[in-house]
Amino acid sequence: MDPAAAAAAEEEGREKPPVIYTMENKPIVTCAGDQNLFTSLYPTLSQQLPREPMEWRRSYGRAPKMIHLESNFVQFKEELLPKEGNKALLTFPFLHIYWTECCDTEVYKTTVKDDITKWQNVLKAHNSVDWLIVVVESDAKKKNKTNILPRTSIVDKIRNDFCNKQSDRCVVLSDPLKDSSRSQESWNAFLTKLRTLLLMSFTKNLGKFEDDMRTLREKRTEPGWSFCEYFMVQEELAFVFEMLQQFEDALVQYDELDALFSQYVVNFGAGDGANWLTFFCQPVRSWNGLILRKPIDMEKRELIQNQEATLLDLRSYLFSRQCTLLIFLQRPWEVSQRALELLHNCVQELKLLEVSVPPGALDCWVFLSCLEVLQRIEGCCDRAQIDANVSHTVGLWSYATEKLKSLGYLCGLVSEKGPNSEDLNRTVDLLAGLGAERPETANASQSPYKKLKEALSSVEAFEKHYLDLSHATIEMYTNIGRIRSAKLVGKDLAEFYMRKKGPQKAEIYLQGALKTYLAEGWALLVTHTRKQLAECQKHLGQIENYLQTSSLLAGDNHLTEDERKSFCQEILDFANHQAENQGQKVILPMHSFAQLKTLHFDPPNAVVHVGGKLSIELTLLSQMPIPVQVDQVAIHVHFSIEKNSYRKTAEWLTKHKTSNGVISFPNEVAGFPFSRNNLPALELYEMYERSPSDNSLNTAGIICKNVHMLLRRQESSSSLDLPSGVTLEDGAHVLKCSNLILEPGVNKITFNTQAKEPGTYTLRQLCTSVGKVQFVLLHIYPIVQYDVYSQEPQLKVEPMTDSLLAGIPQKVKFTVTTGHYTMKNGDALQLSNADAMPILYHPESKAVIYSNTREKISESSLRIQSSEKITSISLPVAPAYHVIEFELEVMYLPSATESAVEKENTTNKEVHRKNKEKQKQDNCMATVDQKVTIDCPWSIYSTIIALTFCIPFNAKHSLLSAGKRKYVQVCVQNLSELCFQLSDNSLKNSADCTDLQLVPLNPESQQVIYSKQSIFFVWELKWTKELPLSLQCLFSVSFCPATSEEQSFTLKPFTYEFQVENFFTLYHVKTEIFPPLGSEYCKTGSLCSLEVSITRLVDLSEVDRDEALTESDGYCTTKLMYEVVDNSSNWAVCGKSSGVISMPVAARATHKVHMEVMPLFAGYLPFPDVRLFKYLPHHSAHSMQLDADSWIENDNLSVDKNVDDQAESSSIRSRGSLHSAASGEHKGLPMPRLQSFSSGQVFNCSTGMQILVIPSKDDHVLEVNIT
Repeated sequence: MDPAAAAAAEEEGREKPPVIYTMENKPIVTCAGDQNLFTSLYPTLSQQLPREPMEWRRSYGRAPKMIHLESNFVQFKEELLPKEGNKALLTFPFLHIYWTECCDTEVYKTTVKDDITKWQNVLKAHNSVDWLIVVVESDAKKKNKTNILPRTSIVDKIRNDFCNKQSDRCVVLSDPLKDSSRSQESWNAFLTKLRTLLLMSFTKNLGKFEDDMRTLREKRTEPGWSFCEYFMVQEELAFVFEMLQQFEDALVQYDELDALFSQYVVNFGAGDGANWLTFFCQPVRSWNGLILRKPIDMEKRELIQNQEATLLDLRSYLFSRQCTLLIFLQRPWEVSQRALELLHNCVQELKLLEVSVPPGALDCWVFLSCLEVLQRIEGCCDRAQIDANVSHTVGLWSYATEKLKSLGYLCGLVSEKGPNSEDLNRTVDLLAGLGAERPETANASQSPYKKLKEALSSVEAFEKHYLDLSHATIEMYTNIGRIRSAKLVGKDLAEFYMRKKGPQKAEIYLQGALKTYLAEGWALLVTHTRKQLAECQKHLGQIENYLQTSSLLAGDNHLTEDERKSFCQEILDFANHQAENQGQKVILPMHSFAQLKTLHFDPPNAVVHVGGKLSIELTLLSQMPIPVQVDQVAIHVHFSIEKNSYRKTAEWLTKHKTSNGVISFPNEVAGFPFSRNNLPALELYEMYERSPSDNSLNTAGIICKNVHMLLRRQESSSSLDLPSGVTLEDGAHVLKCSNLILEPGVNKITFNTQAKEPGTYTLRQLCTSVGKVQFVLLHIYPIVQYDVYSQEPQLKVEPMTDSLLAGIPQKVKFTVTTGHYTMKNGDALQLSNADAMPILYHPESKAVIYSNTREKISESSLRIQSSEKITSISLPVAPAYHVIEFELEVMYLPSATESAVEKENTTNKEVHRKNKEKQKQDNCMATVDQKVTIDCPWSIYSTIIALTFCIPFNAKHSLLSAGKRKYVQVCVQNLSELCFQLSDNSLKNSADCTDLQLVPLNPESQQVIYSKQSIFFVWELKWTKELPLSLQCLFSVSFCPATSEEQSFTLKPFTYEFQVENFFTLYHVKTEIFPPLGSEYCKTGSLCSLEVSITRLVDLSEVDRDEALTESDGYCTTKLMYEVVDNSSNWAVCGKSSGVISMPVAARATHKVHMEVMPLFAGYLPFPDVRLFKYLPHHSAHSMQLDADSWIENDNLSVDKNVDDQAESSSIRSRGSLHSAASGEHKGLPMPRLQSFSSGQVFNCSTGMQILVIPSKDDHVLEVNIT
């Protein structure tokens, strides 16, 4: 390589920025022939050649590029032609040009032809095939020489003689020195040809060079292969790319060399070393840093070429070339990034190669290199660009600060006494290894060399340089938001200040770093920083802060056991010393000393009466590594009386308090206000990198995809430090426990107290006293309270079962809560007697006394004295806040007479809606409230207790008829959950009529009536004379529980009183259906004859005297209305289905009605219903007032409906009623009304009868009705 082309110019002026050097090498083109001719054309040629770009297409699929060609035209010499084995591309002539302007044939034959022949023979001897012959034509010579041949003759001869197969290798340049269009066209053609041939030569020679280089690289596993030789070969290629201004491709070559060397170093560390690496393992003797102010450091390049370079020499030279190319590419920030990686990698590579490095030499090399890179970047960028890209350079500032700090510690510049003789000798050795300052920086006042030499010259100079670098680095980190890095530099600065006996300045940086580490949960960093802070606080005499930090460190598991014990002993020594001197108390936070884990109340619900005892058990987790003698553990309690809180009873408080009595407190890592447990979980994923050629695994690792969540800075304006002013609340309520020893780990402490004033007590603070040191838990959270109540005496009476049943003995529990009242001898409950509810006394009755926590205290017999009006129950002696319980039996005796509301009157006519509501109510037991007045010994006022009794039975009656014979049926329903035995049933006539006899049809034995079941009793009515219109009946039946034992007292029977009216039969109705004439059976679809026969059974009686009765000449008649209805839709009534008849009021008077019906189905069909009503004229004023529901819309007749089942079946809302007789003209006028007969007055003997209907023969579908 030409040394002149690679020489670097020096810096001119002291403060001028360094000059960016460029390569001056250009592709070499030799010129033979007429040198004077070429000299005349050279200015134009050198100016026009690079003007137009050419597309350069390369092999291996690489993208084409547009390049501007320049050339270094030199005179042809055989020495310039490359010899065999020469790999230097920079001195390689890519093209050979022969210049001639011969126009004379004779001259051509005698001189020019021989000269071209010699020229070509030399080229052929060196296998050079890239040549060009240029014939320059001039019009002036044409005019001077008349015997010359045309120019084409010379060109043709040259082409025939030398360019037989390559005619394009001979070109003509016409009048090149003239300014004409012809001359310009000639130049353009020539330049195009020249550029094309140059590119072809480049492509061919570079391709061959790359193939040779690739072959050489593939031999790297062979013995004797040298990296330095290969380095020079590939760098030659990089030089060519740089010469062609293809800086990106040139950078790629150096990156490949960098990667290849790095891989060999890694393999060497893994035990697979190459022999040539031993050249780079020689001890480091020079550490003058990177040299970036020259494009090519020729000294280091020669060391590499001669295989004498150290590892630092190779790395320095390689990076300087990369830096130069990156500057050309205008990527200065990548220089800083690569520089930081280089410096760290070099440190590791020296360790891997086990290179001997003097102490501090590497620190000097890194420091100088950092400043060199920074100044190199400053030289090619303005201040605004540098300030905007601090994030790229701050790493170098930080690394330089770190290395300067190491040098200061190494050379004794940070020690209290200054450097000793050994430190001075070490400093001299380090400065000697720097060598002399390089010429290019000799005139610069702030060169890295001068800065390092000045910093190591004295303690004051080192402090100045180190502080300047540290503050600048911290400011840069802060400006770009890298707070963690700023705090880390601040920690180093704090350590420096501590060495320099400046703890005041060190504390600021340590507190800032600790705050950040606490916020982000870096446990190890917190521990290390606290140790430094403790030392700082000790020097400053900040006793309270020092004790607080020592307590945190004593409970820190990241320290060794001995370290923790030493910090704990510091606290104990201070506490004991202060106790002797009666000094002021020091209050510290509790969380560093011990943690409150659980709190347990006894009683568990934390409710106690006035005078009662309460126990509180604390579980403390001691953080100290050794047992600690504690003078006192105290709980400060806040007492409050809320509105009406003193009136709260134990029952109310129990319902609103937790029952287990254990309160757990959240775990808190000592000294971490924000635990890392709140951070999201790590999202780790596997990562593999495989070789693109054979898919083999190159590297494997893990990556965290949510690192931005884990490493983000906590933005919080609130301070993370615990408040310095920890204060204790002053209050009269304090629970204390003295002279304890807290063992490491879990400790249980029990506090006992006796309640005095009623109210709510809140546990506010916990204080542990060790000598004059008090550890305080400022707020006990979650809120912990216990309640003290003062309760008034209470009496509660409640049944032992879900409901009290009337008529049988029932147990009732009396509960007396004494409250603040003390039961004395002679105290008794005075109960007023009630005839309907006697109190049954058992001599074995007991009264049990319980404590407030339901513990049984004692048991005594119950003494009861009863008089005519008062029952006195003597209460046993019991202290305050106890409970007395006893049980008594009471029995409610229901009245024997049914109320008027509950009577079942057969003449009572209720509406259908009310009837359904009553049926629903029949399923529920009727209730009766019985009030008892009780006088208590603790009050001058009487207490009224209401007991609700349920009637277990429900009774109802019905009248049954069979012709003239009458039966009374009574239904008894058991509505309770118990089973009863029924016996001695009877039905009596209250009027004691001798003409009436009630004949029982019931079994005489006892019957069991089960829960929710019914039993029926039936009596037949027999009489000898005419009976009254109504009968007053009384039903009674004895009962007792089916499972009860023999009672010592007799139970009163259940009675039911009712009245039966108009019960004798007035009319007999008979229905008959006859098949059509000539048929034996009725057929579907055929008309059949229906005959209804109505017969009067008795003569005129008192019940017949109403508005429907007509009397004429002793002959009485009444109007009746009949209606034939088939609610089951088995029959179709044809013609008139209802009508009004005049019926004689005389025995055996008969009226018959005929009509036609048609059976709709085959089978045994029930007869249609026949209903009979009284037909009352419209002027009747005696008839009962009807409910609105009894009117039928659009009907002319109204029907009085009874509330029994017959009234239900007597509705005229069925098919075939009197709707057809309606006339719209009579709307609004008084109309005749219908009145139903009472139950038993009409006997239909055809009810339940059926007739056989056969299907018609032509029916294709057979429908059979089965009933």
